[in-house]
Amino acid sequence: MIRNKKAILFCSQIILTGALLTGAPCLASGSEPELTSVDTTESVFGSADTENTEPDHSGEGQIHKPESLEAPDYTSDPDFVDDSTDNTYGYYTIMGETTVSLAQMTSQYEERGVEYPAATLKEGGASTIDEFCTIILEEANAEGVRGEVVYEQAMLETGWLQYGGDSGASQFNFAGIGTTGGGVAGVSYPDVRTGIRAQVQHLKAYACEEALNQDCVDTRFDLVARGSAPYVEWLGQQENPNGGGWAAGSDYGEKLRKLLAQLKAE
Repeated sequence: MIRNKKAILFCSQIILTGALLTGAPCLASGSEPELTSVDTTESVFGSADTENTEPDHSGEGQIHKPESLEAPDYTSDPDFVDDSTDNTYGYYTIMGETTVSLAQMTSQYEERGVEYPAATLKEGGASTIDEFCTIILEEANAEGVRGEVVYEQAMLETGWLQYGGDSGASQFNFAGIGTTGGGVAGVSYPDVRTGIRAQVQHLKAYACEEALNQDCVDTRFDLVARGSAPYVEWLGQQENPNGGGWAAGSDYGEKLRKLLAQLKAE
């Protein structure tokens, strides 16, 4: 046993001597080690990324998710700001954090000078515009949809809750879900919260392929081509490069963008 230890020690000394003489590790094969350069720069995905990550604009209608939403741990950064236009096209993303306050929403409504339909919406659980917008924020945040998008779409679709089209306030349908024109009233919901939840879920169906966090109340959810309109600008069928969309009227997304700009004083 002692003899074996001496033999091992002797071999180790020979290897060390060879390393000192050659100036490089003494390998069994006698070849030089391969030198590699490792890029340890952290990408937005949290790992080393040595490939070319320039966006590909060659495919017309190709959808690129915003980097901030692709990073699985983006909310862990205390300095993170969820920019609604931080994406390849600079369009307004539907999925993400709400970027306005309750006060901003109610102030914009009051500035319109319209009368809130309290008599009708009170029966559905929202006797004031403050309560109505609070429900929007709660339901939007539950599914990761931007509350300001839900709010402005409801205002556009209902004429600031004045209606006057094929559907009425008592249906608690704030986004024209199921209305096709010609007097078709569309879907009715039991209360304000259910109607808002259906709208949020319908927007999420268009915006991404993620599963719902709450029970589905949108009876038309499965009719949507999932992920076909991740941006506000693509909600209009005429402007959507995938051929789908929420509304058939022209410049639907642009109308929403103008309302959003007013809301955020941009």
